[in-house]
Amino acid sequence: MSWTFDNGTILTKAALVGEYDNNAFVVACAQTGRGVIIDAAAEPDRVFELTDGVEVEALLTTHGHYDHLRAVAPVVEALGVPFLLHPADYELAARTTPVAPTALADGEVIPLGETSLLTMHTPGHTPGSVSFLSPGVLFSGDTLFPGGPGATQYEGGDFDTIIKSIKERLLALDDATEVYPGHGPTATTIGKERPDLPEWIARGW
Repeated sequence: MSWTFDNGTILTKAALVGEYDNNAFVVACAQTGRGVIIDAAAEPDRVFELTDGVEVEALLTTHGHYDHLRAVAPVVEALGVPFLLHPADYELAARTTPVAPTALADGEVIPLGETSLLTMHTPGHTPGSVSFLSPGVLFSGDTLFPGGPGATQYEGGDFDTIIKSIKERLLALDDATEVYPGHGPTATTIGKERPDLPEWIARGW
């Protein structure tokens, strides 16, 4: 499954790849075609298909879990672009890919032609989880999904931390902000998820 979304500022192409239905994204300036890949999770040939017509300048990664990294090496080798990851997930990622990452910092702006992506450190699913914000669209990785936070029972996960990331950072965004998560074909909005925060806290997941 794949789809394309163009809001006039950014062009987003996405495909579900691998057995965990990971989202691989290509995000580009709608005016210039300069862009990035977010999460080369698996099936590199399908990731390459998304890059058609886009001048890819970097591979961004939302976190270091293996299911988000399995196409990193072939994508970096083929396109000659840097692999960007938050340093808190370097050790985790090294178990899956031999590619040396370039550091992503909280607040770092990734230029995309006439627009940009803002890097937001949103730990909790992993220590180095990040989300990427473009005008009107959030790429939330495994931090926020339709219906609640990402899983925290795996190594490096912490429920209180992910709730803090969601409450203080993501829910501070405009209600109309569209949210594209790291898995599954369904998007949501900040406004749709905001009222359910107390329920997530009460249930503990």
